[in-house]
Amino acid sequence: MSVCHILREDPELAEAVPGPARPRAIETCVARIQHLNSGRWTSRGAETPREGIGLLVLDGLLVRRVGVHGRYGAELLGEGDVLRPWQGEDIPAALARTTGWRVLEPTRLAVLDEAAARRLAAYPELIGRLVGRAIERSRHLAVNMAIIHQARVNVRLHMMLWHLAERWGRVRSEGVFLPLSLTHSVLSDLVAARRPTVTTALAELYRAELVRDLPRGWLLLGEAPGELLVAQEAGIADS
Repeated sequence: MSVCHILREDPELAEAVPGPARPRAIETCVARIQHLNSGRWTSRGAETPREGIGLLVLDGLLVRRVGVHGRYGAELLGEGDVLRPWQGEDIPAALARTTGWRVLEPTRLAVLDEAAARRLAAYPELIGRLVGRAIERSRHLAVNMAIIHQARVNVRLHMMLWHLAERWGRVRSEGVFLPLSLTHSVLSDLVAARRPTVTTALAELYRAELVRDLPRGWLLLGEAPGELLVAQEAGIADS
């Protein structure tokens, strides 16, 4: 298994360390790398730590899908997210549910096991930054929940695409480009709708010239929907 310098891979994380200490932190904070190919993924395996901090996404894209009685929701995760996919696996749930992971794009994970955690712990600011990311992930989930309560699926889709663009979008002269190749099936899980309904709703957004489907993503035109601000405020209030 190859090894990475965590703070070289994640410059935003490195910025948490005060300037004089940063060069040494960059050199000493190393971790093993786990490579994931596109397709279904299970966290069970020799390379997955059960102790330590978890897995830090260096690059790539994953979706976590959860189902309860035939209804599914999903969470999109990418660069900078910290995962502990094994956590809670052995705890009996009050509601029968299924959980699965799919790698949408080839992904690299830094394995923050006990050894890596000890290196990071020499710089408390890094632990604080990682905890902050976990809090931010919970806020994103709260916004997702607010979005799926919108009655119309085309509104949910429009809001969800803009919500994802806040993190992954790139501003262009003609609009905001969201460089995520998301199938209609993945979108249906993200907005809690059936795939045929999502296909119809996307067609409505195309006709209204609010969204364009590009080979490697989506182009969002105009302004973000006003309902998104309400959803974001609800997410902050609930976090």
